[in-house]
Amino acid sequence: MGGLDGRTIAFLAAPEGTEQVELTEPWRALREAGATNRLLSTEAGTIQAFDHLDRADTFAVDGVVGEADPSAFDALVLPGGVANPDALRTDEAAVDFVRRCAETGTPIGVICHGPWTLIEAGVVRGRTLTSYPSVRTDLVNAGATWVDQEVVVCRDGAGPIVSSRRPDDLPAFCSALVAAFA
Repeated sequence: MGGLDGRTIAFLAAPEGTEQVELTEPWRALREAGATNRLLSTEAGTIQAFDHLDRADTFAVDGVVGEADPSAFDALVLPGGVANPDALRTDEAAVDFVRRCAETGTPIGVICHGPWTLIEAGVVRGRTLTSYPSVRTDLVNAGATWVDQEVVVCRDGAGPIVSSRRPDDLPAFCSALVAAFA
């Protein structure tokens, strides 16, 4: 296995709108490194992932975020897509979970539009991140420094935040997640 043996990673996704590859590729990379992954959502049941704007596969939810204890997880991954983080940032329990993870130093991975949830949680001020280009202004307005790089590992805070821009950046993002979460 790898450097993540014995670690449990939370993946947080809304019931609809997660970009499938931004869920499945980090999931695979972390599992191959030895992690136990758990899918959290705002509702029990399944989530509907998307391949850009087309419906893709569904995935079984392991737990409801409002009932989850952040201290039970060694790291958090926030997949992107446009609709997923837009839904999460309006869910009080999801935002609270993300805020509590960030405040206690839990390493966080975030890709694409995922930083919207971090912004809503109020945890990006003073941090350096990347994202899908359309999220740049939101990050800057929330006090973050935005850079256009395939992956950024920011250690200027309680715990590292690994951020990436888009599906094309997934190889670099997945490698950085494994390293930062180990």
